[in-house]
Amino acid sequence: MLLRPEQLAPQIPHAVAALTRRDWLNRAGSGFGALALSYLLQKNDALAAETDVPSITKSLNPLAPKLSHHAGRAKSVIWLFMDGGPSHLDLFDPKPELDKLAGQPLPDSYGRPITSMGTAHNNLLATKRQFHHYGQSGIPVSEWYPHIAQHVDDLCIIRSCWADGLNHVGSVCQMNTGSILAGRPSLGAWVSYGLGTENENLPAFVVLLDAGEPPGGPRQWGTGFIPATYQGTQFRTGATPILHLEPPPQVDPRQQRSKLDFLAELNRKHAAERPEDTELAARIAAYELAYRMQSAAPEAVDLSDETEETKELYGLNEKRTEKFGRNCLLARRLVERGVRFIQLYAGSGSGWDAHTDIEGNHTKHCFATDQPIAGLLSDLKRRGLLSETLVVWGGEFGRTPMSEKNTGRDHNPYGFTIWLAGAGVKCGHVVGATDPLGLRAVDDRTHVHDIHATILHLMGINHLALTYLDNGRAERATVSGGEIVHQVIA
Repeated sequence: MLLRPEQLAPQIPHAVAALTRRDWLNRAGSGFGALALSYLLQKNDALAAETDVPSITKSLNPLAPKLSHHAGRAKSVIWLFMDGGPSHLDLFDPKPELDKLAGQPLPDSYGRPITSMGTAHNNLLATKRQFHHYGQSGIPVSEWYPHIAQHVDDLCIIRSCWADGLNHVGSVCQMNTGSILAGRPSLGAWVSYGLGTENENLPAFVVLLDAGEPPGGPRQWGTGFIPATYQGTQFRTGATPILHLEPPPQVDPRQQRSKLDFLAELNRKHAAERPEDTELAARIAAYELAYRMQSAAPEAVDLSDETEETKELYGLNEKRTEKFGRNCLLARRLVERGVRFIQLYAGSGSGWDAHTDIEGNHTKHCFATDQPIAGLLSDLKRRGLLSETLVVWGGEFGRTPMSEKNTGRDHNPYGFTIWLAGAGVKCGHVVGATDPLGLRAVDDRTHVHDIHATILHLMGINHLALTYLDNGRAERATVSGGEIVHQVIA
């Protein structure tokens, strides 16, 4: 226990006794610990700075780091979204029975599914792809994905996924938000809301497109009924990754800083009179983040400091792989800089939607994504980042075993494949199965809500405990369902 000076020399009024060397070391040591504790508490919002602003606005950063429900294995998520619905039958879920029955109608024993283009009565279409077994796990992968196949021992493949939507808008919406109807927060927004950010200069949630917008547009990374602070930020490559971020050329950094300081002063005075207005605090924090991003964002997307070997690893030296490869490399750089959730769209605008000529369509998109994705996995692994980064691959649904126009496949939400790799995932493992023709998930059926619950669990979030009160109802990311797929977890 430290003594007050008057306790050390009570016989001399107003005098302070000289400290011994032991006393000095005791006080100094305790002081250093208090400094460290003060910093940590302020960083985690447990200790607000003393200002004249009401307590509700003392913490101006709604994205400040928050404690997780449990120790999460993943610090970041990279979601590789194959927009349009890749065919599980031609990539990760071989079906010899389908090839045997090709050209015949779907057997009555399978029932007639509802399909978006009315193809339920069409004949079965065989795959022209060859499957080979790879790695120590011996998991079969299509010849369309030879580079990813080399990483099969790092993957956990879920062959028994299913969803509720039939068209792209509703299905992409459900894969992102849990509902086929618009208006709910995206999974990345929930993660940002639940955990905050680990960096102070970039958004917590970043979206990268390789072409046009996906069906439904920006609402796929929106926040629905939770504050807009948590929405995804679309990045572009080049000197201006975020539109409308840079000030006019005639405004120098000193002027910009002065302008923001004056604006913050006005906002704080306004907030002092309106302690219930939490959106104002978020707005002040957003201005500060935008200012810091003006220098951080261009640096993050500048690939000039990457080695030629790294650029070649991601396929930047090949025209057909350069665009998605650049986004994959950028995703690794964002993970290194503490971005929490990164979503990459491949074939933006339903590019994988092979209603006709699946051979031409999937040949194009598989080539564009195979080497970049394999490069990403290799690069994360060699840098020690894969153990704390969760990589997710998949689309909004799969494709039917029945043909469409004799050369393509229809939408199939009844059974399809996604895979996960990295933090906390059981490597070289297959979960679930579809029926012998690949039409429906039959073993260990995994709904979209289950996928979301599992991703959140791997990030340290209990999907039942993460809630937001909207219109008197405690809403959660998995709506009213969702179970953790424990077979995925190592």
